[in-house]
Amino acid sequence: MPRSRQSNRPGASGRGDQPDGDLDPVGRVEWLRERIRFHDRAYYELDAPVVPDADYDHLVRELRALESAHPDLVTPDSPTQRVSGAASTQFAPVQHRTRMMSLDNAMDVGELRAWGERTDRRLAELGLAGGVEYVCELKIDGLAISLRYESGELVLAATRGDGRTGEDVTANVRGVEAVPQRLTGEAPRVLEVRGEVYLPLESFHRLRARTEAENEEALAAGRRPRPLPANPRNAGAGSLRQKDPSVTAERGLSFWSYQLGEVVGAEPPPTHSGALGYLEALGLPVNPATRSFPSLDEVYGFCAHWVEHRHELDYEIDGVVVKVDDLSVQAALGATSKAPRWAIAYKLPPEERTTTLLDIQVSIGRTGKATPFAVMEPVFVGGSTVSMATLHNEDQVRVKDVRPGDTVVVRKAGDVIPEVVGPVLEFRPDGLEPWVFPADCPSCGSPLVRAEGEAQHLCTAADCPQKRWAAVCHFASRGAMDIEGLGEQQVQMFMDLGLIDDVADVYSLDYDRIGELRGYGETSVENLRTAVDASRSRPLARLLFGLNITHLGQAGAEALATSLGGLEAIAAAGIEDLSAVDGVGPVIAASVHEWFADPVHRGVVDRLVAAGVNTQGPERSVLPQTLAGRSVVVSGTLAAYSREEAEAAIKSRGGKSPGSVSKRTTALVVGAEPGASKITKATELGVPVLDEAAFEQLLETGELPS
Repeated sequence: MPRSRQSNRPGASGRGDQPDGDLDPVGRVEWLRERIRFHDRAYYELDAPVVPDADYDHLVRELRALESAHPDLVTPDSPTQRVSGAASTQFAPVQHRTRMMSLDNAMDVGELRAWGERTDRRLAELGLAGGVEYVCELKIDGLAISLRYESGELVLAATRGDGRTGEDVTANVRGVEAVPQRLTGEAPRVLEVRGEVYLPLESFHRLRARTEAENEEALAAGRRPRPLPANPRNAGAGSLRQKDPSVTAERGLSFWSYQLGEVVGAEPPPTHSGALGYLEALGLPVNPATRSFPSLDEVYGFCAHWVEHRHELDYEIDGVVVKVDDLSVQAALGATSKAPRWAIAYKLPPEERTTTLLDIQVSIGRTGKATPFAVMEPVFVGGSTVSMATLHNEDQVRVKDVRPGDTVVVRKAGDVIPEVVGPVLEFRPDGLEPWVFPADCPSCGSPLVRAEGEAQHLCTAADCPQKRWAAVCHFASRGAMDIEGLGEQQVQMFMDLGLIDDVADVYSLDYDRIGELRGYGETSVENLRTAVDASRSRPLARLLFGLNITHLGQAGAEALATSLGGLEAIAAAGIEDLSAVDGVGPVIAASVHEWFADPVHRGVVDRLVAAGVNTQGPERSVLPQTLAGRSVVVSGTLAAYSREEAEAAIKSRGGKSPGSVSKRTTALVVGAEPGASKITKATELGVPVLDEAAFEQLLETGELPS
């Protein structure tokens, strides 16, 4: 990506994608067109977009609104009047036989319904009101591709480009395993198919991890690190356009087909859904989540479903494409100069936006870990307004090279903690200095220590206020002792009043004094007392996890509680005994041993025992270990088991029950209303899918049905 600093073009003022000063409508339109063309080139030709899609969409929508209000300003070469993108000069140009059009977008449910109402009116004019079906497809966040087969053989693969001229990427597409080199069945003399090449999340994370490892080596050697792949779309497009096809082949790209183009030597099906079935019969992959509906209300429900479930997929989507199914009706509805009237792309809420990085501060966690985080201008992203985001550690800040004053890309996917992806260097003001990690703890002033070979800085002061507060919050959290009513604000207030100093103090709270505080009546005090008392009987693994032992997570805590049987045995165990537990390595074992050897910690444990918390692990299962070493995933509602009971049944027989399907999964058990993405993943990987009766057989015998 070209990195210009303080150029004369709009947007280089350091205030992000905004012009210098207010412009009249004519000036604003010209500025918007220039910016959109700049972003089009970065996105389509360089595979290095400067801003997220949501920011780009905002520019396009503003231009449309201005042109609508001032029709005399519309010009034939405006970005609103043509398909975005142009063929790169890196590959040979290809003229598309049938134009590849882009789609109009609906940015929210209101706009989707408005499109539906317009379509209804047009259908009524054609005498077809209420008599058509719609096809809904997931909008894959990848790169549009046209494939040409002659007599069943792949002869050409081209990018969309500007819709009329793309670029020849045949050699690279041959390395995409999901693209068949030869069609099956009775292939026509010529078949052109449109689809999307994309980078699955597993491949993206593998590429990102490899780049991070290479960057660590580069930093250690004093070399400049490479930019981390920002998201699967950018990384996928860059992978497809590699000069060396072997590099493309190793990246793990995949492909979905979604539309017929030119067909010679066969009669194409009369409907879009029929065309998809035809493509599938020829051996081309079609997304299994595609559905047909007879009503727009069902279409709206399908879109709403994927707003909630988009992160269950192993690839990224940014919307749902809705199409009228009947091809003759599509032809009757026609198209604008840029997009068909018979289709719309419903965009899911944006998960990446740009904003201004105001400051970088450091928080101190429950184990003393010092974590830098970004303080930003609030921005709506991923369904909520975000003003802070994690920066992980000193090395990550250095690799990303974000500085207070930068325009940055922030990402929030579902319930994932917001993350700063990186700076928009085009908008960086002159004179911004690199951020320097502080030497001292911002809470207590003690030195922050970074051990050799570790990525994190630590505050080692036992009496650090922020560290003690975070430790108590963690102890009371849902994953640990699950004490409702003892959240972050309550913990802070109780610590300020001297009611809590460490986790053991939770069981000696002065409820009379709490009852005198504003906001605490008799009922709320009694609810807190009940919640604290209930936590005494939590499983031992929850207690271990809640003790804030460095490196000990929930899985390790459960392994220790199950294998060693009780808190006393765990506290007395040596490093060799601890590391012998399956799932507990030498690092965790040393950390656990060191924690219990500390007299201060032993004093806290003695007070917890005196308070009556459960210190006994689960009883060892006497059931046959039919699932030892196996992984069984459960999805949907079973008749004889709750989700927790099914997982317990698997674990009691020596198995594991993770939440997602992978290559290591032994079987997927499905009940009523299972997750579609889990079934899709299991089918792709060849993982057996079992009903409840087969699950019972697996539990009893360890054998999969033949």
